[in-house]
Amino acid sequence: MKSTYQKVKFGDLYSIPSRNGLSRPESVRGSGYKMINMGELFAYDRIGDIPMELVSMSPREINDMCVEEGDLLFARQSLVLSGAGKASIIERVHEKTTFESHIIRVRLDKDKADSLFYYYYFKSPYSGMRSIVQQGVQAGIRGSDLQKLFVDYPALPDQKNIVSFVDLYDQLIDTNRRRIQLLEESVRLLFREWFVYFKFPGHEKVKLVDCGGKKMPAEWEYLPFTKINLFKKAPLGVPVFTDIRQYCQTSEIDGTSITGNGEEVDYENRPSRADIAPRINTVYFAKMKDTDKVLYFNKGNSDLLEKILLSTGMVGFTADEKYLGFLFGLLTSYEFVQYKNNFATGATQVSLNDASLKKIKVLFPVLNLVELYSEIVNPLLEECSLLRSQNQLLAQARDLLLPRLMSGAIVV
Repeated sequence: MKSTYQKVKFGDLYSIPSRNGLSRPESVRGSGYKMINMGELFAYDRIGDIPMELVSMSPREINDMCVEEGDLLFARQSLVLSGAGKASIIERVHEKTTFESHIIRVRLDKDKADSLFYYYYFKSPYSGMRSIVQQGVQAGIRGSDLQKLFVDYPALPDQKNIVSFVDLYDQLIDTNRRRIQLLEESVRLLFREWFVYFKFPGHEKVKLVDCGGKKMPAEWEYLPFTKINLFKKAPLGVPVFTDIRQYCQTSEIDGTSITGNGEEVDYENRPSRADIAPRINTVYFAKMKDTDKVLYFNKGNSDLLEKILLSTGMVGFTADEKYLGFLFGLLTSYEFVQYKNNFATGATQVSLNDASLKKIKVLFPVLNLVELYSEIVNPLLEECSLLRSQNQLLAQARDLLLPRLMSGAIVV
């Protein structure tokens, strides 16, 4: 059904002119104020208090170049056509936060437009965003073209009604994400308690021995990670791609990118070589330095196995189901991430290679503790996987409903 709403130029809804962000070379980053990069824009549809790079700002820039709750951010450039013009919304910021030069900031007049409505609008096929995308070496949009783009303009009360309806899906998705974060954090904390602080069941009766100036339980040993026979390296992924969210069949996996800079493109038009899918009972981690995110697959989310393709920006290890929890705990531990950072190399992108991966040694406990720990935490990870699958279904339902709401085919 064709839209029954009137059309206005998007710029007519602005409260202030749109702005491109700050340009800051890598050499001057590291202190100051948070800056939203393209990585955050593509990894998060709703941007709040998340870790970001820090940059310095002048008093004038602090006044003019910060974001506020409700601001819309659009990607000026993308390696793929579908990423150009990708929209995110600022959900909450508790400190001064700016944005980088490849991003356009739009601040809408609250008396004319609901920013959440237009966040959803630009997620729908009715936005007309594709009409202003210019294709070159990279796909991109210009702020001047975005300002002139004609958009549907329901009355403000109708905008708010639509938002209240569709936002219920995202609220449920967000609740599930928070539960996942809490469950995974409890798994990590227990790993640290048992295998770093040595407060495992029966630790009072275990003798500690000296190992290079450090105390460790007797019968435990330092082993090269790749030599632990409980874990088998999974096949590598697709060359040229760097993110686990590449080539998703649907728009939502778990809301986060394993490397923080993923873009989604058309699964059906993937290259023929992009056919390596995840394995069950496998934990994948990013090779990049300073990245501690992992993605894991067990029986709780086996339905997602055919909906993701892997890239060479990560490496995976498969374990028997009874050892999967320990593998997750180990790969997300602070100690393992530090080992990875120490051995990561590269001039342009610091990351692990096969040779450096083999140099990583980890403290491996006695097998009965590995099994006991996994027995405790595997149900928690399965619950996380089920929640991710629920989010997949919620996102699918939301995305089917969204075009009909935005077009006026469904009145709420």
